[in-house]
Amino acid sequence: MSKVSYYTAEGLKKLRDELKQLKDIERPRASQAIAEARDKGDLSENAEYDAAKEAQGLLEMKISKLEETLAGARLIDESQLDTSKVLVLSTVKIKNQTNGMEMTYTLVADGEADLASGKISVNSPIGKGLLGKSVGEVAEVKVPNGVMKFDILEISR
Repeated sequence: MSKVSYYTAEGLKKLRDELKQLKDIERPRASQAIAEARDKGDLSENAEYDAAKEAQGLLEMKISKLEETLAGARLIDESQLDTSKVLVLSTVKIKNQTNGMEMTYTLVADGEADLASGKISVNSPIGKGLLGKSVGEVAEVKVPNGVMKFDILEISR
């Protein structure tokens, strides 16, 4: 049974595009590499053939994993989300109580997380600590060296 995960329309499109790329372009390319290696003679001592077969196996595993992810993927209807609490797709402005630093993160599904663009996974330690909190509350996040406390300053979509 596949695990249900929630995606934005953009994230879902990205997954589908990647799967299409793997199936329509990479899979035929792997088959072609195997055919070329097979044409070079004795398969028992053909390292190129072995490498091509291994690459094909890895590609098929990646395709299978993507198909499983897509089977459990659900599109999030942003209009139905409550803006008073931190949920998936919430953009949250937080302040670290220890050093006073303010940060803004958008909580997204695992597959869409990208720290460089301020998107963190709802399953990350900070994401889990922020979920369900409201403005004015303190989120306590367990990290390897203790507990970090963040003030929730603002929640938006």
